[in-house]
Amino acid sequence: MPQSLAKILVHIIFSTRHREPLISDGIRPKLYSYITGILENWECSLIQTGGTKDHIHLLCTLSKNHAACKILEQVKKNSSKWIKTQGFEFSKFQWQNGYGIFSINQSSVEQVQEYIKNQENHHKKMTFQEEFRKFLQKYQIPFDERYVWD
Repeated sequence: MPQSLAKILVHIIFSTRHREPLISDGIRPKLYSYITGILENWECSLIQTGGTKDHIHLLCTLSKNHAACKILEQVKKNSSKWIKTQGFEFSKFQWQNGYGIFSINQSSVEQVQEYIKNQENHHKKMTFQEEFRKFLQKYQIPFDERYVWD
């Protein structure tokens, strides 16, 4: 086969450092737009984004040409630098050190999109930490609570 073809769908989740509620309603659309541009520069396509004041969800395709860890490093580093320029209230903004990345299949795209769109409702019932633990359990990812949060 003369060409390499791939469609790698992932659901990515990460929070602000110490889950500080820094992603205000006013900055959220601009932040999502900025992250979309970063992903496009790394040959990824954003399908859906959402979140709350303390975390973000991204549903996207990953480039077959770049490592996921490098893409996420660039998304987090560059969006953090950008948001700090958006006003004094963001001057100490940081993302948490880690992230969760979960593979999904094409038949789950609509379901994951709806889940991400409804983040505000989900978090009336559970915290980010409870939600993240559920993902780790669902995907059978072993974890140690001492190293998941910062």
